[in-house]
Formats: sequence, C-alpha cells, structure tokens
Amino acid sequence: LTAFLIVHSPAILCRKIPIHYGRYLCKFKLCGTNYPLSIAFIVVNEFCERFSYYGMRAVLTLYFVNYLHWDRDLSTAIYHAFTSLCYFTPVLGALIADSWLGKFKTIIYLSIVYVIGHVVKSVGAIPTVGDTSMHIALSMVGLILIAFGTGGIKPCVAAFGGDQFEPEQVVETRKFFSIFYMAINAGSVLSMIVTPILRGDVKCFGDDCYALAFGVPAVLMVAALVVFISGSGMYKKVPPEGNILMDVCKCIGFAIKNRFRSSKHDVKRKHWLDWAEEKYSKRLIQEIKMVLRVLTLYLPLPMFWALFDQQGSRWTLQATRMNMAMVRVYLSAIRVSIVYGLLETMIMTITLWRVILIEIDIWPLRKMACGMIFAAIAFGLAAFVEINVVVRIQSWTFLEGENIVAARFEDVMANNVNIAWQIPQYVLITVGEVMFSVTGLEFSYSQAPANMKSVLQAGWLLTVAFGNVIVLIVAEGGGLEQWAEFVLFACLLVAVCIIFSIMAYFYTYVDPSQLDKLYQQDAAKGESEDELKMTEKMTKL
Repeated sequence: LTAFLIVHSPAILCRKIPIHYGRYLCKFKLCGTNYPLSIAFIVVNEFCERFSYYGMRAVLTLYFVNYLHWDRDLSTAIYHAFTSLCYFTPVLGALIADSWLGKFKTIIYLSIVYVIGHVVKSVGAIPTVGDTSMHIALSMVGLILIAFGTGGIKPCVAAFGGDQFEPEQVVETRKFFSIFYMAINAGSVLSMIVTPILRGDVKCFGDDCYALAFGVPAVLMVAALVVFISGSGMYKKVPPEGNILMDVCKCIGFAIKNRFRSSKHDVKRKHWLDWAEEKYSKRLIQEIKMVLRVLTLYLPLPMFWALFDQQGSRWTLQATRMNMAMVRVYLSAIRVSIVYGLLETMIMTITLWRVILIEIDIWPLRKMACGMIFAAIAFGLAAFVEINVVVRIQSWTFLEGENIVAARFEDVMANNVNIAWQIPQYVLITVGEVMFSVTGLEFSYSQAPANMKSVLQAGWLLTVAFGNVIVLIVAEGGGLEQWAEFVLFACLLVAVCIIFSIMAYFYTYVDPSQLDKLYQQDAAKGESEDELKMTEKMTKL
C-alpha cells in the first residue's frame, strides 16, 4: 500500500520546493516533514529485499534435507557457505559503487542479478524440471547469484539513503536509519511467517511446495527493484569519488614495500606505516593506524558469528526432532523459528536496547565480552537439549543360528523432549547478540574517523563471513555427534572471549575528533607561516 501511494500519489505525500539554478527542478519532501520523499522508496525497497532474502533462507536448510535429500552435515555446510558468500561480496559491491558505477546504478544492476538468482532457485525447486542433478545445479547457480546480489547491494542501500540528506540534517538522518533498520526487522520477521506457511500448508506436485516458498521471495525482489526504479527522478545521486578502502590498501602495500626495500642506513621509523610518508599524507597514515587498532580487535570476533548463525541450520534441524505436542496449532519445525524471530525482535527493540546499551554503564568492549559469554551458555543449553533429544538404549540379542552370541546394538527411541526447551537458548543468544553486535558497531564507529567508517563496515561484515566458514569446516570435517559439536563451539567461544578480554584490557580508547582539531591547527599554523613569509617578501620588495 505504501509503495502504491508513493508511486501513484506524489501530490498527496509531498510538496514541491523549487530550486533555481537556471532551470526548474523539484525537491520532494514528505508532507509536513523535512524528510526527502526519496527515502520512502528506499525504505520500501529495503523491506521487500529483506523479505526476499530471509524468506528464502528460512526454508533453505529443510529444502536441502527434505527435497535434495542431503545429510545434515552437508546441508549445514552448504547453508553456511552461502551465508559466508553473502558477507564476502559486500566488499565487491562497495568497490564497484565507489570506484565505477556509483551507488544508484550498482543497486539497479545487482538487483537484476538478485532477481535472476531467485527465479533460477525457484525453477530448481519444481519437481518436473529435470532430475535431481538438474535441481542441484539450478539451486547452486541461484544461490550464487543471490549471494552476489544481496551482498553487492548491502553496503550501498543504507549509504544511498544517507546521501539523500543535507549535512545539517543530523537528526533526520538518525531517524531515517532507525526507520531503515525497522524495515529490515519487519521484512525478515514477516518473511519467516509467510514462507514456511507456503512451504508446509500449500501442497503442489503432491508434496511440500518449495517452489512457491522460493517464488514469493522472488516476486518481492521484483517489487523491490520496481519501487526503487520508480523513485529515480527524486534521488540525489552522488557520483563515484573513489573508494577509501582502495586508498587504505594501497597505502598499506606501499608502506610494506618500502619497509622491505629499506637499508640499514635509512632513518628509523616509529611505526611501519610511516614508511608510506613519501607518497601519502600524514593524516591518512594516522587514520589508518587508528583503523588497524580496531581491526586487530576484530580478529577473534568470527567465532561469535559461527555460533550465532547456526540458528538457521543446526538449531533448526534440532527442532525437527523435538516434540511439539504443547503447541495447540500444528507448527512445522521451521515455523517455530517464527516465534523465536518475533521474540528476538521484541526483546531487541523494546527491552534490551535500553537496559543493556544505555543503562548498564560499562566499557563497550566489556559488553561485547559479556555477549560472547551469553552465546556460549546458549550453546551449552543447546548441547543439554540435544543429549535429551537423542535417547539411546542398550539391548542384547542372539545371532548366528545355533551359535549363541551376545551382541550389543543401539536403538534410537522416539523422543519426548518438548520444543519449549529451546526457548532459553534462543533468549540467551539474543541477549548476546544485542550486547555484542550493536555495541561492537557503536564502538567501532566511535574509535575511527568518519571517512573510515566504510572500511570498518567491510571489516565487520568479513567477521560474519569468516564465522560461517568456521561452521562449514567443523560440519564437514569434525565428525562429532551433535551434542559434542555444540560443546566444542561453546568452549571455543569461551577461549576466544578470554583472548578478546586480554586484548581489550590493553586497548586505549581514543577520540577521533581530536585528530581533526590537530590537523586543523597544523593547517592554520601552516597558512600563518605562509602568510608571514609572503609579508616578509612584500616588505623586502
């Protein structure tokens, strides 16, 4: 409805303000506000895109197990390989947007790739299209295209929304990002309600309708693309100005190259990055030093994401083997994640945000360490539940006809562990995410200059990618029973938390604004010296 009103009734939603530059342009504003109308298109686009992504991912693990008939380990590995690729590709999207096409064209082109991926994935879920090999091939091609699409536009959409505001609209920009992330949560939660219902309650081709469950997200992605293009005439399009990430990489590379080329007779440098002073400004080098201090703290962080992202794989598969008798209306195992998704959103937005992030006055790095501990405890509970889910008994039998031989075997009994036992682990990992993720991003942005935020964003997303790689390796190469694997992840995260706490203890908090003041004073001093020299020359003349 919002998209329809935006596209078809601009006169209702906006007022026109003429801008005179020798021609008549119109700057659209949302009625009664100081917000540009263009952000409405961006927010609706983000809602539809997140619905598309999370809706598809909500049924992905069960699609692998039930439709492609893969085992649990392979299904988990492919699920996390896909998630990992989704968080590696944002770096590529940022480079394309900042160095070549600009944010607007990058979003358009990669959204088309995104749509094609969804269509291919949906076709691969139609039983009458080819054999199993064809289904697997189409599914893998579709997932790769989706990963490049969603990852490529991830760093562009939010930044493009921020570009719509003037520099002095600080309050409006902050409120926009609150609305933007609300749209992300709304799209993800609604998709986790709709797509499992389409998969389980609607029957097609005599079985669960995965084609429809994947097809609806494809339609939503088409809608996202159409809505975004519809607002093209209202957008403020900032041309590509070069990527700061490339500048950082070039500066680091130049410093390393100079360092190894140096001889014993060269002047000693206090820091290895100082070897780049021959080509790059001192300010840029100092900013990179600040960023590297933060990125060093990122090194232990992938382990947290290795645990957190298993909600969509291992924990979902655990739910399929639990008793749902307490639930009055029959729910499929995947639909239980809806309840947890709603619970997570409610906790994050209403209670935990204020209590954890505002009222608890402790250093940000300590909050992140506490978040790791909560996640580790959650996996300890998951291991406890898993031990009780798989109930094994020992039996004896007689074999080999006349020869009586005692032989032991294990039989898996139908479990009666209620699915409600999963609730505590979801609550704990949600608390952990709030303390870890939100605090981590806030800390990162507070410890680096404003022009380096894109570098930190890329680094943060890469920690998520590498976290999923860890799960992939353990799932394929571990060979452990599920409860033992949960215990292993919990212990690894505790060990990483100890390492991170030691690193945090020796970290010194900085104020990036002091860097601006320092270089402004140096620039003013340099201008004063230049003026003094010019005055002396004029006096001599």
